[in-house]
Amino acid sequence: MTPKTCIIILGPTASGKTALAIALAQHFKTSIISADSRQCFKELNIGVAKPSSAELQIVPHYFIDTHSINDAISAADFEKYALEKVATIFEKNDIVIMCGGTGLYIKAFCEGLDDIKPIDSAIRERWNKAYEQNGLAWLQHQIQEIDPLFYEKGEIHNPHRILRALEVKEGTGISILLQQKKQPKQRPFNILKFGMELPRAVLYQQINDRVVGMRKAGLTNEVQQLLPYKSLNALQTVGYRELFNFFEGQINEDKAYELIQQNTRHYAKRQLTWFKKDASVHWVNPTDAFINIITLLPKI
Repeated sequence: MTPKTCIIILGPTASGKTALAIALAQHFKTSIISADSRQCFKELNIGVAKPSSAELQIVPHYFIDTHSINDAISAADFEKYALEKVATIFEKNDIVIMCGGTGLYIKAFCEGLDDIKPIDSAIRERWNKAYEQNGLAWLQHQIQEIDPLFYEKGEIHNPHRILRALEVKEGTGISILLQQKKQPKQRPFNILKFGMELPRAVLYQQINDRVVGMRKAGLTNEVQQLLPYKSLNALQTVGYRELFNFFEGQINEDKAYELIQQNTRHYAKRQLTWFKKDASVHWVNPTDAFINIITLLPKI
């Protein structure tokens, strides 16, 4: 193992990443960088399963409560932020922990991003607004017509990826898939990735239980306070969209939470699909992950 190492704990939502990351950070007396595209927003708490105030006090955390929902945060922003924080932490520690389930953010940190020219924000806003009004099926039809290559090979069940593909195609005239580089950037430190793997039935039950806990913790009230901001990109996420529909009278509250459970399970499945494509991930069972990682480190 090289002197400076970033241990990345990744995997689907509700798989136990936070507890493992905290245990590892305590063991190595180091800090955690969150790789979650929603926990960075200070206005979002219950619905994004943000670590509790007690957990945040156990070890230093970065990229949590750092931004407002009014801020436009991209994978490129995260890459820059995380690389700067890693460099600072490495001044006093040989190991830093990264923890999260946003695959694109982790990929940006590990490999860098494609050099695609900036897209006019008006294009992005127009597509986001159209998606909000017309839904995913309409969005999928648009990408099929406008960028058939992405429709054939891209993530057509992920609205954020589709929206990005549409804005890039409109802004550059070229499919985003043709602008992706082949060679990842090399980082001046070692990166070890550990993925949380548990039986699908167990994961789904943990997701369902977490959503029940979110309801008891006051998620409905949290979302109600955010109603004036429901069109912001930061709120186009599971746990908020469904309750916005409840407040608009489209569904009842029980149905909203049923959909949150269902859509979270679908999201977890997409996360697993993304991470399973990465051959560098060492998959561990959450039950004995800590011991396994400590044991594996000298051998990797």
